[in-house]
Amino acid sequence: MKNHSLITTLRSLHGNPRGCVYCEPLWGVPYNLYLPYVSVYMVALGLTDGQIGMILSISWGFQIILALLGGAITDKLGRRLTTLIFDIMSWSIPALISALAQNFWYFLAAGIINSVWRITVISWNCLLVEDAEPGQLADIFTWIYIANIVVGFIAPLAGVLISTFSLVPTMRGLYLFAAFMFTLKAVITYLATEETAQGKIRLHETRYQNIAHVLSEYKGVLSELLRTPQTLYTAGIMLVISVSGMIGGSFWAIIVTEKLHIPAEHIAVFPFIKSAISLAFFFAVTPRLAKMHFKVPMVVGFLSFIASQVVLITTPELGYPSLALSVFLDACGFAAVGPLVDRMTVLTVSAKERARTQSILYVGIILLTSPFGWIAGTLSEIDKAWPFVLNIVLFAMGAVLAYAAGSRKSLAVEATQA
Repeated sequence: MKNHSLITTLRSLHGNPRGCVYCEPLWGVPYNLYLPYVSVYMVALGLTDGQIGMILSISWGFQIILALLGGAITDKLGRRLTTLIFDIMSWSIPALISALAQNFWYFLAAGIINSVWRITVISWNCLLVEDAEPGQLADIFTWIYIANIVVGFIAPLAGVLISTFSLVPTMRGLYLFAAFMFTLKAVITYLATEETAQGKIRLHETRYQNIAHVLSEYKGVLSELLRTPQTLYTAGIMLVISVSGMIGGSFWAIIVTEKLHIPAEHIAVFPFIKSAISLAFFFAVTPRLAKMHFKVPMVVGFLSFIASQVVLITTPELGYPSLALSVFLDACGFAAVGPLVDRMTVLTVSAKERARTQSILYVGIILLTSPFGWIAGTLSEIDKAWPFVLNIVLFAMGAVLAYAAGSRKSLAVEATQA
């Protein structure tokens, strides 16, 4: 294990990649504690499936504006300062609001403010990759996933707390803990990093430009993006992951508790299973995938996603074994597809215009994703399984896009060279 490629990469990280990767558990621990119970917490405070879907769609609408501004803000303030300010705004403040939530309006406010994460995801990604060694990119992204997967092992603690103190008081406490940890992570990341080389260039270039002027230059960036087919394929796959992630994150707990009648305190067992399987996959399988053309593992990963959704919607009431199988298949798909999508994004986005290109990509993805919160909420009110039927269709599209992208010579060459 000491000579494992992932361990070697982790020990050799320095500079910004080290600061970003090593601090990630400070965000992952609190997030994974409360995440499995968010929708159940909302329902417990009187929200309907439709209202949950409405919050998703409204918050995604705000993300359109914020993603558009994200690249310009990142260039104007710098990758490091932008990450500090908007990490606290997008995660710490919504966590405090959610801890005090009483009704729909609290959650709507938290969702809207949380939308600011669309700015920090751009600045943080630039901070992570711009000064990183290209040969380490795949392992760096794998470690980001591992950092958030390992903390999933503590998710059952939330179930124990819920069985002891009940759902609502436990969630309020977890959100308060999250607000503290999110702030700590933002501050330590700021202290452990420095502005990237490209960030310094953009700070100098935009020094005397206002935000409106920086935004006016998006036209040229958009034109270049539209002439880059490999980036468009990547954007399509990102869209599939975005929509399916929204559906799974918001409605999985609802189908499990309301259709399968799994007690809420047992939900945390399944993120634990997913973490264990994903971690084993990353260490045992991912290094072998690095030697393969990305098309094969990505297509197989999407097929695994499809199988997981089929098993989920056919699981009988209190069907723990079937639900565990669904989670197993989902974990394999996640571990196969996730890091490769992030790597494709880095490879197909212009390094010089990374911040603004990511802004444009995210705006397009958000525009197309935002209606699906309402759509999934409406489908869930008809039948709790229907949102996951929609996921099956989306994952099939992802498999087709991955195959098509892998068949393009330009992207295949880039992937091989990396």
